[in-house]
This record gives sequence, structure tokens and C-alpha cells, in this order.
Amino acid sequence: MDKMIEVRGSISEVIYYNKDNYYTIAVVESEEEQFTVVGYLPAVNRGREYCFRGMWKNHPAYGEQFSFTEYQEEMPSTYDGIESFLSSGVLKGIGRKTAAAIVRKFGEETFTVIENEPYRLTEVNGIGEKKSAAITEAFLAHKEFAQISLFFQQFSIAPVYAMKLYKVYGADTIQAVKENPYQLIDDVFGIGFKKADKIAEKMGIDRNSEYRIRSGIKYALWIYVNEGHTYVPQKLFCENAAELMEVGTEQVYDILIQLTFEGEIHIENLEGRAVVFEMPYFLAEQNVCKCLITLNNSPLKPIRLNVDQLINSTESETGIVLSENQKYAIKSSLQNGVSVITGGPGTGKTTIINTIIKIFENNGFATAIAAPTGRAAKRITETSGYEASTIHRLLDYYYSEGEDTMRLGKNSEDPLQYDVIIIDEASMIDILLMNGLLSAIKPGTRLIVVGDADQLPPVGAGNVLRDMIDSEMINSFKLTEIYRQAKESLIVVNAHKINKGEYPECNEKDKDFFLLREKNEKEMLETIKALCVRRLPKYYKGCDAMRDMQVLTPIRRGLLGSINLNKELQHVLNPPSEDRAEKAFGDKIFREKDKVMQIRNNYQLEWKRLDDFTEGQGVFNGDVGFIKSIDKELNEITVVYDDNRYVTYDFSQLDEMEHAYSITVHKSQGSEFPVVIMPVSWVPPILATRNLLYTAVSRGKKAVILVGSENKMYAMVDNNRITERYSGLAVRLKAFLTNDLL
Repeated sequence: MDKMIEVRGSISEVIYYNKDNYYTIAVVESEEEQFTVVGYLPAVNRGREYCFRGMWKNHPAYGEQFSFTEYQEEMPSTYDGIESFLSSGVLKGIGRKTAAAIVRKFGEETFTVIENEPYRLTEVNGIGEKKSAAITEAFLAHKEFAQISLFFQQFSIAPVYAMKLYKVYGADTIQAVKENPYQLIDDVFGIGFKKADKIAEKMGIDRNSEYRIRSGIKYALWIYVNEGHTYVPQKLFCENAAELMEVGTEQVYDILIQLTFEGEIHIENLEGRAVVFEMPYFLAEQNVCKCLITLNNSPLKPIRLNVDQLINSTESETGIVLSENQKYAIKSSLQNGVSVITGGPGTGKTTIINTIIKIFENNGFATAIAAPTGRAAKRITETSGYEASTIHRLLDYYYSEGEDTMRLGKNSEDPLQYDVIIIDEASMIDILLMNGLLSAIKPGTRLIVVGDADQLPPVGAGNVLRDMIDSEMINSFKLTEIYRQAKESLIVVNAHKINKGEYPECNEKDKDFFLLREKNEKEMLETIKALCVRRLPKYYKGCDAMRDMQVLTPIRRGLLGSINLNKELQHVLNPPSEDRAEKAFGDKIFREKDKVMQIRNNYQLEWKRLDDFTEGQGVFNGDVGFIKSIDKELNEITVVYDDNRYVTYDFSQLDEMEHAYSITVHKSQGSEFPVVIMPVSWVPPILATRNLLYTAVSRGKKAVILVGSENKMYAMVDNNRITERYSGLAVRLKAFLTNDLL
């Protein structure tokens, strides 16, 4: 490893500065030379002097640069240097004139006066007692943070995290970290167990420390939750956590019991074995079970008219003839407190939803329909004609300033005032969202849950739809018949073939399902780009590559992962142009006209419709839009969602957004696209599964094009591996009525 060297000098020009992560490119002047430095430096200003530690590197485009990993600010000693520092913006309220006046008065003693005799600053014209106190406070805070930042450099903690720590702990930052670096995990966003563990190791904290094991247990449980589990078998957990931390299983078990007594973790016997829950997931699972049983057993508002007559009159109104299976599913949902209707594409789920809404509407029942994502809700509105919302919006999700957290406005104390609630795309619902929903539904309300249980399970923990069906305690009906019009589509036919373990039919004349055979990933990538740019717009007249086509992929990384596909597709579909502004953010470049996706729920982001000037709040994980404008003076990007919902992002919020030319199959759940394109190459077996291929194929409406290897496609169909997801809801529902579980 090359030995670091030191260089010194003052900042003479800031070429680039990212205020989100402090990445800096600046010109530095020393007594002998002028050179460029590159690294992470908070609050960079001209005139400030530093000692940088790092190495010289030769950039292919910009020549020799000094890349630093450590820095230390050096207080200037000359009159010009002190004046430049004071007016650099470090101390708010001091401009050039005031800085010059202070230096004229106190000279080389300026910093001593500011720090130790602040009252003397009032001797300078224009500075009163209040301002002098503010100057000293700012100077001491700056000096304090400089010491803290220097302390953290030895542990490779980036300045952006040092600043976050300082905001939480203030002057006690170093002491707090020395006492227990693992508390950073809970107190500072972005610092996880691995980073805290490295800090602790460098500080010499014992690997068998109780602090470390407690934190490691929480981290190990988080790993399982992140994989979709609501619990983990205790024996397996203790073994894996011990291996992760390189400690004994007995030590893990002892601390686990402590955490259980403290109420942070729950341990119980489930199906004859001890299992471990994070407390919020245990409480959610238990409450979901109780609420489902209560709703299922509560008296219902009676339907006045004859159900058969209602179905017949609805058929006459809509012109749709229902099958006996569909009629049975509808009747069942009218007569039960909780019902599940599941089925694949083309089996008539939308028709059933529309008929049920019509029947309840004719009976004067207040009915709500919702879905887990904004895209799914929008699709319901388009296909049914009834206004649908997200589940979060239905529950009045809001930000509580006093608690600094998100809260549900609707709950058991202020429940939803509906007679019927219909939830579509229910395969996406995790246990926490289901708990929030059920807590807000009053007994006597009919709950109708619709979805495709054969799709991928939710991203969050739990397997709610599958558990409700498997419990056999909830009235469930599976639609299996493909209706005449749907049978004409190979997309629908092949989706069902794949789901049954049969190989799809491809490349039939005048059909909508294609496999373009390519030998290697580079050829697949070039074919996908050609499809988007030339071949599909030419074949399907009026097909827009940006709006009508969606490239799906099983993975994020690699040549055919969503990250690289987005870069490649952006280059061919929206290349650099003088008339399109762009903004670099990390390793991404956002450009006007880019297709982008919101990647986390933000309930405070404001939006405005320009056609009717309505306003609202909330942009949700999975919402796809297009960049309308980038304003570098205001540091803002405006994105248009749903063709008419304008949202303005500050540059500091760009971590909430990523390109959407290509998205993962998991992210596509709840959506439909006119044209779906997906590479079929080698991916880890845990992802190359039948239900992932089934989910991807069922997203397409007009055409599905698979690009790659026929053998890999067959292998995905053959791989019916469904990773076991530890979820106790089905067990609880079965056992609840016999009081086996409390």
C-alpha cells in the first residue's frame, strides 16, 4: 500500500462541491505551487487553509490531482488569511467589511479575542453584544466540529456522517462514540452494524462486549426481516448470529433472553419450536390475526335485494356475462365478512371487482377500493371507472412533526367509515401494512381481498395473501378459467403455462409473445437497445419507447442488471444534448426528459396539477414519471407523474429517485405495461424462478419479448424453488379459535 503524503495550502477556487455528500474538487495554492485536490470536505470555502493527506493520481482527462482521504484545517496566521477565513461564510453575519474591521482592530490576536474575550468584539463598529455572542458561538462550533471530524477520520467515517453525529450529540460526540459506538446505529441514519463494528474494533472494544452482541442480534434479526421473514427459528438464529459476530452461541442466547425481558424481542413456541420475533412484527402478526377473526365473525349490514337478481341486473347494465364460477365468487364475497379472490391474468378478477362495486353501489353501501401502490391504484381507476387510492392514502398517512415520524390518521380510535373495503394487488401487502389497514376497519365492514397468490411475495416482511389462503379459516376462491378474449393472447396463455410448470409458446405469427435468441450478454444488451430504439417502434406503429415499453430484469447489478441497463438505455433514448439540462448525483446523471422512479414513500412531497390547479401531498415508492426541467440556480428538478402531477425535488432529495428505463421485476408488481422486454440470462438460482418469470410475463398487455437463451427460460420454468418465508399468520389463524395461541 502506497504511503500517504501531506500537502498544504489554501482554497483558491471551488470547481465542484456536492452539498449532499461533501465531495469536492478544488484548486489549492501553496507558497510554491497551485494544484487540484479531490476528496470529501464539508463546507468548503475560498481562503480556508488545510493540510491534506493522500496521494497524487493522474486523471486521464484532467491530469495530475491530489486525492485526499484525510484533512485538517489550519487556522491562518496572516492578516489576509484571517480576514479571508472570517469572510468565507464559516461565521454567519460576517461579511468582507466586518471581517476587515475585526482584523484591523485585533490583528493576529483575532482568534484569541473571539474565543476567550468575545465582549471585546463590541469595540468594532457595527457589532453589538448579540452579534458578538453569535460570532463566538459559531467559531467555537466550527472548531469543535473540526476536532470531531479529525477524530473520525482515523476510523474512515466520512465527513457527512461526522456531521450527522455532531448534530445528534453536539460537543459530546466523541465521548458518546467512545462509550458505545453501537448506539450510532439507532441514532444516525446511514450507520449500520458493520460500520459501527469497524469503529468499535479500531477503538479496541472487546468483541465479546455486551453492547456489541446486543447490536449484532438486532442486526441479524434485521437481515431476516429484510428477506421477508416475520420470525426466525431460535436455534437457527443463535447459530447464524454467533457466526456473524464470531462469538459463542451461548453468549448470543444469554443476551437474546435479556432483550426478551426488556420487551425488544419476543420468543414463543410456534408449531413445536421456539422462534424469535422483532417485537413490532410479533404484535402486527398477532393483531392481524385477531382483526381478521373479528371481521369474519361480526354481523354484516344486510343486502336488501336478492343477490341473483342483483347479479343479473348488473350483467344487463354492463353487457358482461359472468360464468358460474365468477358468480359464486361474487356471492361468497357478499355473504362473508372477509373474502379472498385470487387468480392469474385473464381470469376475470377486474370484472368481478367491477360487478361487486356495482352491486354495493346499487344497495347504497359506502365502498372504498385501494391498492398497495400508486401505479396499481391508477390502473384500477382506469379499468373500473371507480376512483381508487393507495392503502396509505386511504388511511390518511401523515407526518407528525411532534414525534418526528409517520403516523396513520385512521386507526381503531378513528376508523374508516365504509361498509365495504376492496383491496386489489394484495400479494404486495406486507404484515405491517396489513396491520395498519385492519386496525382502521370497524367490525361489520366487509373486507374483500383480491390478488394473484402465485406472484412474487411482498418486498416487506410477511406473506399475508398466501397465509390467509393457506389458513383455510378465511373464505377464499381461486379463479382458474381463462376467458375467451384472454385466450387469444399468448401472454395470458403462457403466463398460466409457466405457472403450471409448462414451457411457453414463442414466436407464433401475429401473436404477442416472443423469444429473441442471443448467445451472450453483450449481444442481449445490444438487442434490447435496438428493440427500444428502432425495431419495436417500427413494428408497433405509435409505440413510444419511453412511455409504452418497460425493460424488466431480475437483478440490479451486472451487465443486464437494472443499474447498467438504465445507463445504456439513457444513452440511446435520451442522450446528452445542449438543449437538455442535466444534474450529476453520485454516479447518476439526471437529464431533462429522463424516465425516473420514486424509490421510497414520501408523504410530504407536494404536487400540483396544472390543468385544474389542484394540490396535494405524497409521492410513493414505484411512481414513474419524466423529468420536465432542471433548474441549477434554484437547485431543483421538476418531475411530472401521471402526465399532469408536477413535483419539485430539491437537489438534496435526489437519493429518492432513480432512472426507470429498466426496473427489477420486484419493482414492477402491481403495474401493467403495453410492451415488456426482459433479458433471460444466468442469474442466481434464488432469482431464476418460475414465479419471477410468471410475474414478469403477466406485466405485459400488448407484447412480451424475452431476449436471451431458450435453455435459461426453460430452467426458470423448471425452477419452482420458493424460498421458505417464515411467517406465522396462517398458523395463528388456524390455532386462534382453539386458543392454542394467545
